[in-house]
Amino acid sequence: MTSSAPLGLQGAYLQGERAGHDELRSRLLDVAVNLLVTDGPESLTIRRIATEAACTTTVIYTMFGNREGLAEALYLEGFERFRHLLDRVPPRRDPLEHLQGLIAAYRQACLSEPGYYSLMFERAIPGFEPSERARTLARAALNIFDRVISDCISAGHLQPTQPRKVADALWAAAQGAISLERAGHLRDGATYEVVTRATTAYFAAGKD
Repeated sequence: MTSSAPLGLQGAYLQGERAGHDELRSRLLDVAVNLLVTDGPESLTIRRIATEAACTTTVIYTMFGNREGLAEALYLEGFERFRHLLDRVPPRRDPLEHLQGLIAAYRQACLSEPGYYSLMFERAIPGFEPSERARTLARAALNIFDRVISDCISAGHLQPTQPRKVADALWAAAQGAISLERAGHLRDGATYEVVTRATTAYFAAGKD
């Protein structure tokens, strides 16, 4: 009869190995996005990142494949960070209040992650085009909006329509205001609130 102890030890070892891998991957992405912010896209070479992260270039090639793979990993990491921030918004009994909380949190996510934001929405790395798979995963990171909008529709706050249609309209309005704010054309989030509330009101139940 085989003892279960070796399997337990092996499982613990593999878990520790995965945790180490994830920690290194996160550190490499942090180094890369910080270089992007401070020194621009030309600094994103495998050798420079390896030097800054105190690891070998082989590690980075093994983990990301090449510079394009690293850029796509950064793109997806940005959306994953947004997802985590949105998931932390406390649910409300009234889904419309929850939606307003998500809209406010989205702006904060954009402003708190300038490096990732520039890569996700401003083509900060010339020539980088995320794959269709990456674009699909990126949009899926924002699916909480679709779910809460669906709840708003069920509660009678919004017109019966495709939740994605409302979510995409809100996304477009939000991105326009945030881009102007980041460029210095708007001094605060007042316009962001106006355009997102106006978009929500457009889809309000009872509109002709």
